[in-house]
Amino acid sequence: MNAWNAVESAEFRGPLDVTRAATAVLDAHDVIIGWSPAARQLLGYPPEEVLGRPLRTFLPAAEAAGRAGAGRPPEASLSGGIEVRTARHRDGRLLEVALTTCRLNVPEPGTEGVPARIVVAAPLAEQQLWESQQAMLGGLATQSPVSLGIYDTDLRLTWGNAAFIREIGLPLKDFLGVRAEALYPDGEFVTEGYPRTLDGVMQQVLDTGEPVLDLHFVGQQPSEPGPEHVWSCSYYRLLDARGQVIGVCEDAFDITDRYRAQRRLNLLVAAGRRIGTTLDMTVTAREMTEVAVPDFASLVTVDLVESVLAGEEPGPRDGALPTLVRVATRSAGDPPDASPHEPYRLAYPPGSLPYRSLSSGGMVRGESTMVVPLRAGGAAMGLVTFTREEEPAFFDKGEIALADELVTRTAVSLDNARRFTREHTAALTLQRNLLPQHLPEQSAVDLAYRYLPSDDRAGVGGDWFDVIGLSGTRVGLVVGDVVGHGLEAAATMGRLRTTVRALAQLDLSPDELLSRLDDLVGQSADAGPDDMATGVTCLYAVYDPVSRRCTMARAGHLPPAVVEPGGSLSFPELPAGPPLGLGGLPFESLEIELPVGSLIALFTDGLVETRDRDVERGLRTLGRVLTDHDRPLDELCDRALAELLPDGPGADDSALLLVRTRELGVRQVAAWELPAEPAAVGRARELATRQLREWGLEELTYTTELAVSELVTNAIRHASGPLHLRLLRDRTLLTEVSDTGHTSPHLRHAASDDEGGRGLFIVAQLVQRWGTRYTPYGKTIWTEQAFPPDYPGAPRTGG
Repeated sequence: MNAWNAVESAEFRGPLDVTRAATAVLDAHDVIIGWSPAARQLLGYPPEEVLGRPLRTFLPAAEAAGRAGAGRPPEASLSGGIEVRTARHRDGRLLEVALTTCRLNVPEPGTEGVPARIVVAAPLAEQQLWESQQAMLGGLATQSPVSLGIYDTDLRLTWGNAAFIREIGLPLKDFLGVRAEALYPDGEFVTEGYPRTLDGVMQQVLDTGEPVLDLHFVGQQPSEPGPEHVWSCSYYRLLDARGQVIGVCEDAFDITDRYRAQRRLNLLVAAGRRIGTTLDMTVTAREMTEVAVPDFASLVTVDLVESVLAGEEPGPRDGALPTLVRVATRSAGDPPDASPHEPYRLAYPPGSLPYRSLSSGGMVRGESTMVVPLRAGGAAMGLVTFTREEEPAFFDKGEIALADELVTRTAVSLDNARRFTREHTAALTLQRNLLPQHLPEQSAVDLAYRYLPSDDRAGVGGDWFDVIGLSGTRVGLVVGDVVGHGLEAAATMGRLRTTVRALAQLDLSPDELLSRLDDLVGQSADAGPDDMATGVTCLYAVYDPVSRRCTMARAGHLPPAVVEPGGSLSFPELPAGPPLGLGGLPFESLEIELPVGSLIALFTDGLVETRDRDVERGLRTLGRVLTDHDRPLDELCDRALAELLPDGPGADDSALLLVRTRELGVRQVAAWELPAEPAAVGRARELATRQLREWGLEELTYTTELAVSELVTNAIRHASGPLHLRLLRDRTLLTEVSDTGHTSPHLRHAASDDEGGRGLFIVAQLVQRWGTRYTPYGKTIWTEQAFPPDYPGAPRTGG
């Protein structure tokens, strides 16, 4: 059965209509005098078999029928005036029929063959189905909660059910013939892919015949202008019995509450996705305002307690209200790409809603404003203020719960950001204090440096650099990188930097220094997982301005960049060596001679390697910047950062140390070779005294003679020749005695009856510093003396 046949089967005349039902005409004695074709079809009797016979022949009396239908349930009863009877078919079957009687006239007594009444019958099932259909149609018209309206082909209203009338709020006669657009002049459809207006959607249905379902229409009720409602609307075309288009039917259901609930759910989903994407409190607050405006409020502001912004724990303040900082504000009129507002302090007057909320610690509402405290662990971190400027301005119970949920989620993200801020600030402070605060000037090199801590949410890293003054006007250059981020990495970096400085003062060669450092890192790693980390990289170089030679070694670190005065760039092929702490492989040094004015760049991988740039490309960029080596070192540092990190700090720390080599002038160095024999002691004193007189340092003659005598005597007594005496006039006076021995003298306190052992002790009391350094060919013992107060100081170096 197709759709149109189904419509036809629901004909409004019903099964008992005399034009289609089984009909029998009776006289006054209930004798059949007329029999319709429908009656023959129903009961099987032809007219010749029933005419002149009493009706009870095939339709028992009501009492019998009642007995026959005694088992029928109460719901089998029909509408008034219709009986349920049992009829006997010609083939003997019993049929339940619906039956009604229509009296024609009152015949005279004793008359026969005159029509007295008509009996109309139909199958009971057909009658029950028809009555159900009628009940359904009546229910749609009077009881259905779905609003039904019928419009003609001119889109004018021709009928509406009771729900439709209630929706309009006027009697039906007052708006019959009115176009839908006139009933809802400001409404529109918000479902994508369809016309926005009522006329547009209805006309589309009339033109195409395609029904549309569940379109969401937003507008005001004609009977209650003000708050907007949302209806789910469906439309389908109406055809008459001939298939001609006669109009369009609209059914609509108010889904305002469901729509609002869905919008609230969507808002919570958006909040979960968009709030807390970073560990920045200001950004998190701004994300909250972007989620809430304009879907929830027309203006949203976020104020945070000032101490919370610094990462401190929120807490009571002895009754005084904390200082608030406005960190985010957004209104419905702001463009999507509006620049964020700069944070500023503010104070609310007593009695205002924010003041009351901050004082009580609870939510406070006004006519169109709601202030909700941001709470973490019971303490208020700040306030969020929601304001509405359009109708409806009030916040209902569901919206109050939604605001509380939004603020709670925001508070969790803000508290996470606060904790990160606290740890990040502590790590930065620790890192800043552990790194060199100021690098003193060195005679061996000019220098400049830059350090950019990581901006990654994992926290600062463990990169470090240092410049260490060594004996003989030499300088140690170091750069390193600790695996990991945060406080642990910063603390490990500080321990390593201190260890390197201590080992450097022993005048160890770069490869030996890295070997000892590797042993210490490995031992610390074996002591427990919370101790010094393994996998540390390091580069250590020593430059001597007298010989212009630079010795360097590396432990898994990138090699330095070297630019000679002529502009040639190279990355010395240093043996890589394993990262510190892994152990098992030796470290090797490389020694190169550098012209005066050569540029050396030491750096960490965070400078040249980023997420979108590999190391090779970064090294090429750094080399291009450094080839312009004649520029000031600070300018070269800035240009390198601008080229390699144009967007600021990256995901890893970045350290860059630039040095330009100098040479100690020949007039600042005096050196002699002496035989390893006793007479050399007097010759050494004589040479030193003459040189001091030439430099104008006669005031240091006594101490220098004593030091030279002791050091040369020890060399002759405990080593073999030849001996070398060297005086260096730099920022201090340096006296060095070198021999081929590898035994270092020890400072000791001689007993009163000892004949020797007092010389080195006396020298140590007179000089500023002294020490020993080893070379591949022996050792050098050196002393350092400060210049007299009235001495003009060491001359500038450079040749």
